[in-house]
Amino acid sequence: MNGVEAFLLGRTLMKIGEQAMPGPKSGPAGPVRSVVVVLGDIVSHPGTTVGEIAARTSLPQSQVSTAVARLEQAGSVDTEPDPADRRRRLIRPTAEPSARVTEVRATTIDEALAAALTGPDGTAPTPDTVREVTAALDLLARRLTPSVTAR
Repeated sequence: MNGVEAFLLGRTLMKIGEQAMPGPKSGPAGPVRSVVVVLGDIVSHPGTTVGEIAARTSLPQSQVSTAVARLEQAGSVDTEPDPADRRRRLIRPTAEPSARVTEVRATTIDEALAAALTGPDGTAPTPDTVREVTAALDLLARRLTPSVTAR
């Protein structure tokens, strides 16, 4: 596998993940990708600021601010004033997962994965194929977490 193939595989996996995630119970759906990227950064760097997240993720600061607001509304993150600069807010994951976080974590990718594995002629994947790909994804998830790739 080369870098382009790895990049394209990553984009395909992101799309499968997005399709599998349950929509929000209230408010506009909005882009999921930036919210997940921002949350991943906050989990890896608790006590961070919007500007720091924007610098690490290369997302525009306005998009990071919107994502943080959505995460705070969903009960996924807490914010507090930065003691060093009261104009900034420090962002960290909540101590206990919210109902929304619990719901998202409990949702599997099974249906979205089966749809992605469906042949161009509409042929559904075999149960063995789904199990094989799921096992490969489980291995990748264990070996390539965000903290591993940040090194």
